[in-house]
Amino acid sequence: MSDSLYNLGDLNNSTLSLDLPAIVDLRDAAAPRQYSHADVRALAGGVARWLQAQGLPRGARVAIASLNRAEYLVSYFGIMRAGYVAVPINIKQPQETLDYVLHDANIALAFTDGPRRGAFAGRVPVVDFDDAGPDGFAARIQPADFESVRPAADEAGQMLYTSGSTGKPKGVPLTHAGQLWALRVTALPHRPEQERFLLAQPLFHMNGLFMAKRAFAIHAQVVILPGFDVDTYVDALERYRVSILTAVPTMFARIVKDPERLRGRNFSSLRRVMLGSAPMTEDLLQRIRDAFPDTQFSHGYGTTEAGPAVFGPHPDGIATPGLALGYPLRLDQVRLVDGPNENEGVLLMRNPAVLAGYHNLPEKSAQVLNDGWYYSGDVMRRDAQGFFHFVGRADDMFVCAGENIYPVEVEKLLERHPDVSQASVVPLPDEERAHVPVAFVVPRAGSALDAAMLKRFALEHGPAYQHPRRVRFLPELPWAGTNKVDRNALIRLARELEAGQAWNRIEKEVSA
Repeated sequence: MSDSLYNLGDLNNSTLSLDLPAIVDLRDAAAPRQYSHADVRALAGGVARWLQAQGLPRGARVAIASLNRAEYLVSYFGIMRAGYVAVPINIKQPQETLDYVLHDANIALAFTDGPRRGAFAGRVPVVDFDDAGPDGFAARIQPADFESVRPAADEAGQMLYTSGSTGKPKGVPLTHAGQLWALRVTALPHRPEQERFLLAQPLFHMNGLFMAKRAFAIHAQVVILPGFDVDTYVDALERYRVSILTAVPTMFARIVKDPERLRGRNFSSLRRVMLGSAPMTEDLLQRIRDAFPDTQFSHGYGTTEAGPAVFGPHPDGIATPGLALGYPLRLDQVRLVDGPNENEGVLLMRNPAVLAGYHNLPEKSAQVLNDGWYYSGDVMRRDAQGFFHFVGRADDMFVCAGENIYPVEVEKLLERHPDVSQASVVPLPDEERAHVPVAFVVPRAGSALDAAMLKRFALEHGPAYQHPRRVRFLPELPWAGTNKVDRNALIRLARELEAGQAWNRIEKEVSA
C-alpha cells in the first residue's frame, strides 16, 4: 500500500499492474463475473464522475443497499473518490429503521440492487444495479478516468451505522486518514504471488468491509459471495484456491459442525484466517484448527467506532495464546478502566481511526468519548505477558444473587463439554436473584446430552452461580444480520419459554 494515498477510494493502486484480477463475483455461481483491477478502477471513476455531474455538494452522503456484489465495491470506492460519504446500509433491518437511517444521514442518493429498490424508491433517488434500462447502473455508469478528490485531514469518507441492538442505529463517521492509517499499521507481509480473499460477510459491517479494503490495499483478488451459505462458501474456498480471509467465528462454527462436509477437500492454499467480531471459545478454535491443520488461525478485535488496528503480535516474538486478542500495537493507545485492578477493566482506545463523534448524537458521543479516548464497553483482562483477553460486554453483564455474570464466560465453560457444539447464554429475570443465566445449546451430532447432564457439568467445572438454571437445545443458534448470534432473539425466546413453562417441550427452532 502506497504511503502517498490520501483518498480511501483510491486503494486500487494505479502504479501496479492493473491487468491482475481484482474481483470474482459469484452472485450467479454458474456464471461468475470477473473484473480486473483496471476494470474496477475505471468503473469507480465512472461512479465518481456521474455523481459529480448530479451536482451533489461536497460531503453529501450516498447510500449503498444491496447484497454483496462487484458493483457494491465499485460504488463504495467511487463515492469516496468523488468527495462524498459512502453509507453502507444494513439491508436486514425493518423498513421503519431504514427510513430512520435515510432521514438521520440525510441520504442524497442510493445505489441498490433490485430486491432493495422498493425500500428506497420514492424516498431518495435510486440507481438500481439490476435495472437493465436507461436509468440503471450499467447505462448510467461508464468507465472513466477520474482524479480523486483530496480530502481534508478530518474529512469523513464513510459512515457506518451500528446494529442498533439497544435502540436506534448510531451513525459512525470515519475519516479517510483514519482508515488509511488502520490499513497501514495492519498491513500484511508482502508476497510475490497475488493473494486471494473470500468475502461472504455483509459489506455493511466493518468485518467484511475492512477485509475488502485490506485486499485492495495489497492489490489482491476478492472472491465475492452475495451472503454466507456453508456449502457455497466451502466450495469457493476450494475452487478459487483462497489464501487468506477474515471471518466471524460463528461462520466457521457452522463450517466445522459437520466433518463430512470437509472430507476429501483440498484447502492447501488457505494459509491464514483472521477471526473476529464475536467471542470465541478454546473448543471451537481447536475444532477449526483440526479441520484446517495447514492454516494459521488468529483471533482479533475491532469495533466500528475505533477500527481493527488495536492489537497485533508480541514485539518480542512471544506466541499469542489461542484466545488472546493480541498485544497492543501501541501501549499508549489502550487503557483499562473501571476494573478491580490495573489488569482488568473496560478497554479505552485512542488512535487515528477513532471516530470524532457519533452523527447527530452529541450526548451519546460525550458518554463514550473523552479527550480522544473511546470507551468501548468491552471488558478485557491483560495477562502477565501483556496479551489482552476478552471477558465480556459491560452491558451484557448481569447480576445473579449479587454475583456479576458475563455470558461469554459461561459459554466458554459450557463449550468445554465434549457434546456441546455451540452455546449462547442470556439472562432471565428472576424475582429473588435479579436474573439467572439460561443457556441455548447446539449439541454435537448423535449426542445424548440432556439438560441435567449439562447443568451438572457446569457445577463441577465452574462456580455454582454461573451454572445455567434452564437449558434449551436447538439445531442452530439464530443469526443477526452481521453473522453473529442474535442474543435479542434468544432473550425473547427465553421469556416465552419461561412464561409457558415450556423449556422441556420439543425444541422450537428459531429463525435468524
